[in-house]
Amino acid sequence: MPTPRIVIVGAGAGGLALATRLGRTLGKRKRAEIVLLDRNTTHVWKPLLHELATGVLNSSMDEVDLRGHSSAHFYRFQRGSLTGINREQQMLQLAPILDEEGYEVLPARELAYDYLVMAIGSVSNDFGTPGVAEHCHFIDSPEQAKAFQRDMINTFLRYTDPNLRQHTQLTIGIVGGGATGVELAAELFDASRMLNAYGVTALDNQQISVHLLEAAPACCRGFRNGSVKRLKQSLKRWA
Repeated sequence: MPTPRIVIVGAGAGGLALATRLGRTLGKRKRAEIVLLDRNTTHVWKPLLHELATGVLNSSMDEVDLRGHSSAHFYRFQRGSLTGINREQQMLQLAPILDEEGYEVLPARELAYDYLVMAIGSVSNDFGTPGVAEHCHFIDSPEQAKAFQRDMINTFLRYTDPNLRQHTQLTIGIVGGGATGVELAAELFDASRMLNAYGVTALDNQQISVHLLEAAPACCRGFRNGSVKRLKQSLKRWA
């Protein structure tokens, strides 16, 4: 009887944890071939992306190299982007892999499976809020977090002249008062304090105004009342 192949699409928190568990239980004993498919070669835990966005997290130190991790946990990592599924033939269609200059490294190809797990995760929902999709940064991936970080640092760099301090007020809007939005607000104040101390910018916390926009009557709904109360107190201290 041939060894069954279990393909997991998506190396986020769920997909990586499942590949690791199946690799240790089935892959190690050769009872199944475990394949983890993702377009990226590294994994960064999504709840930490706000720290990457503000420069608090060093991605090179906190990310997981999927190739090395796979060899240590008895599954096989394959890089690729899913473009289609043939359920009748149990086959995945993968896009070509291109290098940084747009040249093809691997052509489009197919990957057969016996069992398929879709763990592609989720993206932020703007709920149709006007202007959000066109003008806001989203922090759903390391690439988006780094793009936010570049824009944030460039914005602060524009104010390196201490003479501008009296004439500048930087306003930052965060749409969404969940855990990520609240933590991002706190990290922005910490980042501005650090950049000011290092002489990167003349702006300090007195010149920064962070607006946390939430449709619900309170931030972090679903948290315990005591936690929400302490959160409000902390936000008032930053305000």
